[in-house]
Amino acid sequence: MKRNPFLGILLVFALVTAILPADENSPSQTEIWVLELDGVINPVAVSYISENIQKGEKAAIECLILKMDTPGGLMTSMRDIIKDIMNAEFPVVVYISPRGAQSASAGVFITVAAHFAAMAPGTNIGAAHPVNIGGGGSPFGGEKPDSLQTKTMMEKITNDAVAQIRSLAHERGRNEEWVEEAVRKSVSVTENEALELGIIDLIAANETELIEYLDGKTAKLPSGEKVLSTHNARIVKRPLGFHRKILNVISDTNVAYLLLILGFYGLFFEIRSPGAIFPGVLGGIFLVLAFFAFQVLPINYAGLALIIIAIILFVLEISITSYGLLTIGGIISMILGSMMLFDVTGVPRELYSVSLSVIIPVVIFTILFFVIALSFAAKAHKNRPTTGLEGIVGEIGEALTEIGDSGSVEVHGEIWKASAPETIKKGTKIIVKSLDHMVLTVEEYKS
Repeated sequence: MKRNPFLGILLVFALVTAILPADENSPSQTEIWVLELDGVINPVAVSYISENIQKGEKAAIECLILKMDTPGGLMTSMRDIIKDIMNAEFPVVVYISPRGAQSASAGVFITVAAHFAAMAPGTNIGAAHPVNIGGGGSPFGGEKPDSLQTKTMMEKITNDAVAQIRSLAHERGRNEEWVEEAVRKSVSVTENEALELGIIDLIAANETELIEYLDGKTAKLPSGEKVLSTHNARIVKRPLGFHRKILNVISDTNVAYLLLILGFYGLFFEIRSPGAIFPGVLGGIFLVLAFFAFQVLPINYAGLALIIIAIILFVLEISITSYGLLTIGGIISMILGSMMLFDVTGVPRELYSVSLSVIIPVVIFTILFFVIALSFAAKAHKNRPTTGLEGIVGEIGEALTEIGDSGSVEVHGEIWKASAPETIKKGTKIIVKSLDHMVLTVEEYKS
């Protein structure tokens, strides 16, 4: 029996691999994962952090560092992230970085919930007071409660937020009095003040300083205490990922709003001009992307309904004589719907409201679009047909034979059967008066 030389080589390689010690860069080496959260705290951020915490537990990583720069975000998303951090089986470190970064609003809660918290030089933390914009006050501001009911609701939200952040601070041994002031009075401090007040554990100029500090520190986990060993740990960057970056872009309120309007434009074109295909396909894609973004954004369906009503009113203005009343109603409905499209109760207005600098041009363009487009369509419907069977009525032709009860004529280079109320001689110019069962009724043409 002939022996295979490659079989012996494979056996030797397997034996050597089993005897030699594992390389220190092998997957068995301790790892520290680094995540970057730059922007609004929303369901995309929840998915990003939650997924990495779950995978980190399976990979038995030493700890996870969350580099954060955020103006805040949704309270629901914040709570989901905090639950993931509090129940993680490895320490989670929040690092406010790079220089110039901030941890505001919901970011303060996440920082306080971390097992260790650090800030880079030139950063700040604070201003965690809940903001009620969904009800009360001016439609352009809304920050000031205008009723006892609204004021009571804000007190409930604030008290609930205070209770939560004090509980987190107590759990992590942080300054409970300051975190309460951050919620009630929106106080904000620099990194040096935060360190003095016991809000953070250290000021780190870079990741290396942070990792050196963590070595030998003890963290309290649900399963017990863990002593960190970060000296020889391998740093693994865990980026947001392409699909989440796309979702982050389209989940911007202004982008989602424009996608919604462009989607309506595309479908309108397709309905008005069946068979054009491209506008309908493009409009459908825009609408799918818009509604995909709405899964992340706090959509207010009353605002969406007002935008749809506005478009319907613009369409009706062309076919109904309302002396501009429908247009005025459409403008009001479009502006209010655009401002109400996202429910931003509990977050700063700048995070989730559609900018007026976007709303006004969109409303003006929408009005011009529907008025001009539908005016041309209405004008086209009023014009006499120039093609098809209806288009031949009124055309000039020539009698090919003598025409009485029957005969033949040439119209548009085509030969038709024809009849006439009075006899028409051969070669005489004729004009088509009507068409009945493919037989033309003609009369002598008199110029």
